[in-house]
Amino acid sequence: MKSLSKVKSLLIDLSGTIHVDDTAIQGAVEAIQRVKSSPIKIRFATNTTKESQSYLWNRLNSLGFNIKIDEIFTSLTLARDLIVEKNLKPFLLLEDSAMDDFRNYVDVNISSEKADSVVVGLAPKRFSYDYMNTAFRILHRGAPLIAVHKGRYYKRKDGLALGPGPFVMALEYASDVKAQVIGKPEATFFKSAIKPFNCETDEVAMIGDVCYLFLSFCTHFSNLKDVRDDIHGAQSVGMIGMLVKTGKYQEGDENKINPQPDFVFNSVVEAIDAILKETSNL
Repeated sequence: MKSLSKVKSLLIDLSGTIHVDDTAIQGAVEAIQRVKSSPIKIRFATNTTKESQSYLWNRLNSLGFNIKIDEIFTSLTLARDLIVEKNLKPFLLLEDSAMDDFRNYVDVNISSEKADSVVVGLAPKRFSYDYMNTAFRILHRGAPLIAVHKGRYYKRKDGLALGPGPFVMALEYASDVKAQVIGKPEATFFKSAIKPFNCETDEVAMIGDVCYLFLSFCTHFSNLKDVRDDIHGAQSVGMIGMLVKTGKYQEGDENKINPQPDFVFNSVVEAIDAILKETSNL
């Protein structure tokens, strides 16, 4: 088993790990503050695509978390950087609250005739037939498809809800275009997230609420080859994986993937306290 004693930096997921919608996980605010009072570096790495970085920052601080805006790393940021790098004019299937990360870089209201690519995030208000059909027609012209991530579902107050993955796969199927995936579970996401830490990957712990924090989709689903490939990608990054039983977690998730999580805790509070104890900071 890996040791927590050498942890110097910490990545923490947001939704389902430190909060669910507008409610903080019990004890999470205080636990985060304990980390920030220690020598351990911290960053919040999220696939959330419904909200911009500034929107997330405002929400988290309204919940009591004392977080700096540059401590939040999102898959939207990576997607935007890719778009700028390739000088694309994307049709954005994103929520209005996520558009702020793009407004100063691209025309967020570009017409379908001028669009040369399609970007898909979690956009419940835009997953209608008309929007999806517009995206399909752009892709059918040969445009690339960029998926901010392919999460199958996420946790809301009223229960689990469809993520962007099913809609991305529908567009892939209809257009015969393979999506380029940006966020978790891609190794690039994690490597980019830890760049400011300036440390080795085995000195980083990642805390999250579902098995795909190890670049794995849980084996509730039948495509086991994808699961193994994703896990292999995560292990090659070399981080310590810490699964918490909140948010999207379903009973027994830790037993449904191979390799299993390095550690399993009831909540982010227990995970953080374990790290601080082992690093002699508690």
